[in-house]
Amino acid sequence: MLAISTRGFLWSDVETRTLLNIWGEQDIQTALDGNFRNSHVYRDVARRLGEMGFERTPEQCRVRIKSLKRQFLLAKEGNLRNNGQYHKICKFYDAMERILSSRPQIDPQELLDSGAVGDETMDGTEEEEDTDPPQHPYLESTGECSYPETQVKLEYPPIPIPVTVGNGTTVRQTSSSQSASGPSSSRPKRPKKRHADLPLDSLMERFLEQSAEAEQSFYQLEEQRLQVEDRRREAEHARELHMLQVLGQMFSSIATRNPVATATATTAMPPARNTMESTMQPSVPMSASSHMTRGRSCHLRVRSPQTQAEWPSYHTQPQSNAGSQTLVIERSFSLGTAARTGMDDILPLVKNIVPPLTSKKHKGQDGRIGIIGGCQEYTGAPYFAAISALKVGADLSHVFCTKDAAIVIKSYSPELIVHPVLDSPNAVEEIEKWLPRLHSLVVGPGLGRDDKLLKNAKEVIEKSKARDIPIVIDADGLWLVAQQPSVIQGYQKGILTPNYMEFTRLYEAMHHEPLDSSDHQRSAMELSVAMGNLTVVLKGEEDLITDGNKVILCRQEGSGRRCGGQGDLLSGSLGVLAHWAYASSEDMTKSVNPSVVAAFGACSLTRQCNRQAFHKHGRATTTTDMIQEISSAFKKLFES
Repeated sequence: MLAISTRGFLWSDVETRTLLNIWGEQDIQTALDGNFRNSHVYRDVARRLGEMGFERTPEQCRVRIKSLKRQFLLAKEGNLRNNGQYHKICKFYDAMERILSSRPQIDPQELLDSGAVGDETMDGTEEEEDTDPPQHPYLESTGECSYPETQVKLEYPPIPIPVTVGNGTTVRQTSSSQSASGPSSSRPKRPKKRHADLPLDSLMERFLEQSAEAEQSFYQLEEQRLQVEDRRREAEHARELHMLQVLGQMFSSIATRNPVATATATTAMPPARNTMESTMQPSVPMSASSHMTRGRSCHLRVRSPQTQAEWPSYHTQPQSNAGSQTLVIERSFSLGTAARTGMDDILPLVKNIVPPLTSKKHKGQDGRIGIIGGCQEYTGAPYFAAISALKVGADLSHVFCTKDAAIVIKSYSPELIVHPVLDSPNAVEEIEKWLPRLHSLVVGPGLGRDDKLLKNAKEVIEKSKARDIPIVIDADGLWLVAQQPSVIQGYQKGILTPNYMEFTRLYEAMHHEPLDSSDHQRSAMELSVAMGNLTVVLKGEEDLITDGNKVILCRQEGSGRRCGGQGDLLSGSLGVLAHWAYASSEDMTKSVNPSVVAAFGACSLTRQCNRQAFHKHGRATTTTDMIQEISSAFKKLFES
């Protein structure tokens, strides 16, 4: 789902109703009950709202909820006193009534008398400093701070009091606080405002107007702050580019003054943590690897135009006078001891792990693959994954799906073994009986996001980890990992295959910050390291494969055609290749991570199938057409 831009601070009706639906969920209300510090709850609310396509900060969600709560209480008070006349004050009165009906009630008049009609922007975040907990049960259950008490002064007209004097005459005197004799009594009295004369509806209207003005002012100030922050970042980036240009000019002038000395001298700084390194080697081609530091480090390299190596991410290319060498300064960022391995180095390793076909083998020896997925809405994905595993070379494919999906998946192909147990009460026990027979597991194709199915899938993953078999997680299985990373974190035989949207969700769940889309290689390595050096396959224009130590780019030619099910072909074939890679000896993989070798083989195969199918069918290419090309594509890549 593409996120709807909500950079401004005005809330639409659709966005507000989505926020109320999330805030009214049982787990959110339970987390708010009796919890005074609740910033983590609103972070969860903002995250769920973002998943629905609306980008809001936790503070904006908290302020909006508080504003709606005040409007509801005022509207409810007006409803009790004036027979529903003020029901229109709160547009979302029914939704708020449904959410708050099961919670302890609060007297709206007490809220008004306690000064709750102030500006909601006067409330800071709950964790800025320790304060006394609220005294009212309703405010205590929501964890929000109460408002300071405001003293209300009421004035009444003077009342005549009869007084009898000595001669029996009755005189009426007026009681007033200003009846004292003295010089001050001669001063003219200034008229005072009589707030008690204003009716309740006028007070309500004035309060709503002031609240709306204060809220708008707060949003405008926040927008200005964000604009200032953006300008600051742009200025820092401009200064950084200027420094690189100055360095380029400096190195260019050095090479122009003494080209002979530059061609023979080699100067390198020793590796240092978080420092800038520069290497001048104009006469020798430089590889992609150099001094790497732990953490994020910046490297400057000077290269000669005679080198034929690949040049990633140029920033400046100063040129010297005619006849002298041209130097190029490149800037790159790296994480850990990252090293790139070429396609030509990995492809032979994939060929090594492919088991030969001999008459001495028995059924099931070359792979028994399990697919965890398939529900009433999604039946094609588990079929594509399972049939792809068979086409690549697995002997048996098992599909563990729900009862509703089983008949449909069975009708697709008689080659598949379908188990309708995923939604049964004893689903984990039923699947666990088959785990000793499986060589690898693929979790996620067509799984859906039902809580019961996700819970069963999580427990199956735990059981599979205990058996030490490769686990490929794709599609809705990645949604489960984003919610509970510990389910696969640190398991070295785990392989994640996210697309860009799934990768963004995983990265932000692990690092709690937005993804930097300018450097996918560094982001993928950071995610792999955060997950315990799991193998991550970032699918895209070039498939990026990393285990946190090295990065491999799969540039096998494909096509521009994208259709649903291609990722399932990849995950199914990857399940088979992962079993073959881990069953092979270290000599066959040459000490390269078997998961990386298997992932590269699966990516290359999927791209080759896409290319061949597109050559035949063009825009009409579907995943079914790609599956028909697995045999010829496999032979061309790994058996030629």
